[in-house]
Amino acid sequence: MSEASRAGGEVLTARVTVDEQGAVTGWNAGAVRLLGYTLEEVVGRPAATLLAHTPPALDLPPATGPPATTQPSAVAPPTDPPATGVPPTDVPLAGSSTAGLALADLPRWHGVLVLRRRDGRPVEVRVVAHHRTRDDGVRDWLLVCAVPGSPPRTDEEALMRWGFLESPCCATSVHDTDLRFCRSNRAAQRALGLGEEYLRGLRITDVLPTASARDVERLMRRTLETGEPRHVANVARAPGESRQHAWAVDLYRVQDADGRVLGVASTGHDMTEQHRARQRLQLIAEASTRIGSTLDVTRTAQELADVAVSGLADFVSVDLLTSFEAGQEETTTGGPLPLRRVAHRSVLPGAPEAVLQPGDVDVYPESSPPAESLRTGRAVRRQVTESAIAAWVAGDSVRTARIRDFGLHSVIAVPLTARGTALGVAVLVRHRRPEPFQHDDVVLAEELAAKAAVCIDNAWRYTRERRTAVTLQRSLLPQRLPEQSAMEIASRYLPSDARAGVGGDWFDVIPLSGARVALVVGDVVGHGIHASATMGRLRTAVRTLADIDLPPGELLTHLDDLVGRLATEADTLGDEGTAGDVGATCLYAVYDPVTRRCTLARAGHPLPAVARTDGTVELLPLPAGPPLGLGGLPFEALETELPEGSLLALYTDGLITSRSRDSDVDDGAARLCRSLTAPAASLDVMCDAVLDSLLPRTPADDVALLLARTRVLDASRVATWDVDADPAAVADARKKAVGRLADWGLADAAFVTELIVSELVTNAIRHGEPPVQLRLIHDRTLICEVSDAGGTAPHMRRARTYDEGGRGLLLVAQLSRRWGARPGAKGKTIWAEQEIGGPEGEGAWS
Repeated sequence: MSEASRAGGEVLTARVTVDEQGAVTGWNAGAVRLLGYTLEEVVGRPAATLLAHTPPALDLPPATGPPATTQPSAVAPPTDPPATGVPPTDVPLAGSSTAGLALADLPRWHGVLVLRRRDGRPVEVRVVAHHRTRDDGVRDWLLVCAVPGSPPRTDEEALMRWGFLESPCCATSVHDTDLRFCRSNRAAQRALGLGEEYLRGLRITDVLPTASARDVERLMRRTLETGEPRHVANVARAPGESRQHAWAVDLYRVQDADGRVLGVASTGHDMTEQHRARQRLQLIAEASTRIGSTLDVTRTAQELADVAVSGLADFVSVDLLTSFEAGQEETTTGGPLPLRRVAHRSVLPGAPEAVLQPGDVDVYPESSPPAESLRTGRAVRRQVTESAIAAWVAGDSVRTARIRDFGLHSVIAVPLTARGTALGVAVLVRHRRPEPFQHDDVVLAEELAAKAAVCIDNAWRYTRERRTAVTLQRSLLPQRLPEQSAMEIASRYLPSDARAGVGGDWFDVIPLSGARVALVVGDVVGHGIHASATMGRLRTAVRTLADIDLPPGELLTHLDDLVGRLATEADTLGDEGTAGDVGATCLYAVYDPVTRRCTLARAGHPLPAVARTDGTVELLPLPAGPPLGLGGLPFEALETELPEGSLLALYTDGLITSRSRDSDVDDGAARLCRSLTAPAASLDVMCDAVLDSLLPRTPADDVALLLARTRVLDASRVATWDVDADPAAVADARKKAVGRLADWGLADAAFVTELIVSELVTNAIRHGEPPVQLRLIHDRTLICEVSDAGGTAPHMRRARTYDEGGRGLLLVAQLSRRWGARPGAKGKTIWAEQEIGGPEGEGAWS
């Protein structure tokens, strides 16, 4: 502004400052022109002396000095104008303080005041009063008003006309009653892409034959008819522009002074930047809820691609470093980088722009935007016409064809980095949107990539930890079922879903002496590494106890003691993750294929199911034992006969409760029994059928299932003799054993068998109690068993040089594959196994 303009402004505007005590502290040239007082005549005097009349709204208190003579009229001149140029001192403005104006609590006041000029004439002015705090901290009042009588601007009409026509930010048009353009300013002409000479006489639907233009014209017609203003939000691309604009348009009816309707006016404000800012915020908010919904790496990468299309790009690909997937740290300082495509998404069905498919690996050259973004750690924005893109696709006919066929024109490569580690890169491409990526798009892409990178890293860490836990648990489970002939067995183990974590369910099949087999199924309380480790310890303990042929009830008692000690150790260590959580359930069963008897005991475990050959299915009524770890209560066993071909089902509680946490256990057991009656080609097929019928797609708890179909050893493969308690009977026992071996075609084993029978029978007669019994079993091995009623178990020892005895069991151990002793209902049984190969023919087992 020029000096002349500033001086003119000072003259046309009166500015007066008044302190908190009501004294005038400032007086400009406009105030001099308004009232005629000079600066020296007014400053320091009470502002109240300038009032010719106190408006009722001011509610002035009485003055502290001599009463002033107020005028009967706010505009009547005083009857006795002052003889000097000094304002009178007996007219109060606010007493001794401006608080009398009752305005102290207002930041601003405006109203009409009647002031007294220096020549005594009153003047009515419209005053705006600001109660302010100056830069130096002092509070005062600033009063401003326009000086009346200023000459009007001769070019005011032209000023208003050109202000309307040249408005750069408000697109304004005036339409007649037929909704045809009459006048439009420059902003409207730019927005419509036509000059006024082309617009005049046309309607908006003639200029923009679009659905949004038809909606605007419909609202204009309604505004013309009702007079009710309308507000329209519209997003459109003007002819000749490459990007869309967002407009906030107000429609209102135009009338003359007599109320005659002249037409409709529209004013539009370009809200493109605000609209895009809202879109970016909305996209970020959507990303915060959609990206990272699971702990799955591929799903998280796909969520990033889904969010970015089509809110930001037309095609998005997410590639991860192969070194990251392998758990190695890749140096991204230079050179080509191998990346694996994890996910992509396109606005076109099937993503035809994609060069790679999910799972494919490609090596990106150092000059490519993906490699450059990973090397620099920053987003890279490129146009397809740039040399970097040309160098990248040089020699790659597939990428070149994709760029040509789909018109790819703008690319952003954003590194996926979390916790200082490079994970991969996201590439965003535009080909349907004509506008290229801008700087704001790069910032938004970086925000989306940063969130996705953290989620991908979290998912990958969880995946590796879970994979470790599952690997640990599976390594503790049987890698393959042992060879045995007593039962046909199939098993399944399913870990729980990702949220619950790996549990402690386990199963085992343990061959025992006498062609018997032990089945065990257990469930450790809790989930995670601790549950898996505890499961491994319990499985090892069960195998150890089974090796000494403890009866099921007695074995569970020893196992209960072990769990109690583990709980005590956990409490002593004070581990928050394990204290008080050591507990388990278990079911232990032993089946004898010679007698077809099965003995079972359980510790807080679900009842086993038996499907018999006549088609009936039942839950065996085992006595209810307490869960392991409680201690002090016995475990009772149930002995039952299982006909040949019976199906025994052992399982953990997850099988009958996983479909719903609130499901009835009895209902789950009933569904299990029904599933066991369905025909199946094999036990493996039946296992799958049982799981499919009882479990949801992802079980909420671990599930272990063991199906066993009983077999019976042919009676011709078992020989039993009672032996007299006389040393002379040893020779007869050897003779009978050799004769039976000849019948079985095992004459080659006769010499070793004679020695074993001789030693075991002699020990039973000498150290045991009658009755003594010898039994030979022709199974996969040749089993020799000698039973007596004595309770003393034999112990192998090394005989001294001059000892006459003590070498028998050592000899048996050297001649047999394995040997041992097991307690019986009355007495004990000493047994030894010899390697002879499997049973001959199909008749050995039925």
